[in-house]
Amino acid sequence: MSKSNTLAVALAALLVGGVAVGAYHNSRDRASEAGSVQEAAEETDKLDYATVVSVTPVTEKTELYATVLGAEPVHETTTSTTPREVCQDVVVQERLPERDGNVGGTVAGAVVGGLVGNQVGGGKGRKLATVAGAAAGGVIGNRIDRNHVGGKVVERVERQCRTVQDSSQSSRTVAWNVTYRNPDGTTGTMRTADKPGERIALGTEDRTVAYDVTYRYDGAERTVRLAEDPGDRLPVLDGQVLAKVSDAGSDVASAGSNLQ
Repeated sequence: MSKSNTLAVALAALLVGGVAVGAYHNSRDRASEAGSVQEAAEETDKLDYATVVSVTPVTEKTELYATVLGAEPVHETTTSTTPREVCQDVVVQERLPERDGNVGGTVAGAVVGGLVGNQVGGGKGRKLATVAGAAAGGVIGNRIDRNHVGGKVVERVERQCRTVQDSSQSSRTVAWNVTYRNPDGTTGTMRTADKPGERIALGTEDRTVAYDVTYRYDGAERTVRLAEDPGDRLPVLDGQVLAKVSDAGSDVASAGSNLQ
């Protein structure tokens, strides 16, 4: 046999072997898939359900906080007044007083009149003339005083004082207008007495942390604490509940335990 024929036979043998190996592995994969399907079907046949009798939410108080976005001070301005005395020296003019009661003119007139009368006649006649002259002079002097317009005008320095009110203003921060973001993403505003920090307390709320589930299986009722609300029924496989147990508190019955 030639070398070319020998090479052709070898290649043909390799091809046949490869096809045989591939067919073998393919048949194994199909058998494996068939086995998996059969096992799944068998597991489905074993799956049962327990009837949920009641579901009671388990809650706990949770502090609610809002994130502070900004804070603006609220100012209050007050005005106060203080009395103060202001004094200054002022030049004033005044008229000197009149002669008191017109006595000066009357006396002067009487003296002049008496002197004039004393020059008239002699003896008793002179005395009478003197008296008459004094009386006439007094009347004339009195009339002259009545027609007098006043005394001399003079200037003097007088200390004058008055009260003035000084006013002043003061400002102080009495509150803060705060803008904040709630845990749900909404925003709001509120007024606080003090400047807030990075967050402010909004109070508390009841948050559900677990569920106490009472279920019935094979005529018996049991209770388990679960992390989620199971709905109307619980899946059971090989006598065990298939559900996620909550770590909030102690379980009344453990999920996954044998229900028999």
